[in-house]
Amino acid sequence: MNRNVLDFRTVIRWFFLLLLVAGALGGCSSPVEGSEPRLAYTQVKEQGALLLDVRTRQEFLQSRIEGAKNIPITELKQRLHEIETLVAGDLSHPIVVYCERGYRAARAREILLSAGFDKVTNLGGIRDWPRAVR
Repeated sequence: MNRNVLDFRTVIRWFFLLLLVAGALGGCSSPVEGSEPRLAYTQVKEQGALLLDVRTRQEFLQSRIEGAKNIPITELKQRLHEIETLVAGDLSHPIVVYCERGYRAARAREILLSAGFDKVTNLGGIRDWPRAVR
């Protein structure tokens, strides 16, 4: 009987270890620090913010938020002029950036702020969009 208790404890330990690993590998979706899904949603729906997807073209073609424009993070610095055109030269026009989990969007936000755009919000990841609506 004592051996069965030890085996059960071992199984439980492995189970929790696997949960931790799954979470670390992205099995759990949690907002990235600095992301603001609700503010982003409000800016898009009520203020007409430019919605910018900074994922790869392939990711964008697989799934996207309706109305989003795609400029991959790897091309962002070279394509800042396109963003300026999309906001009609108004550097204070709100821009909402997102990616898969929010990390590339955080980088994109910093690039855009450095380029002079002053209302840039990180939605986070594409999965945070429905969360913003709640």
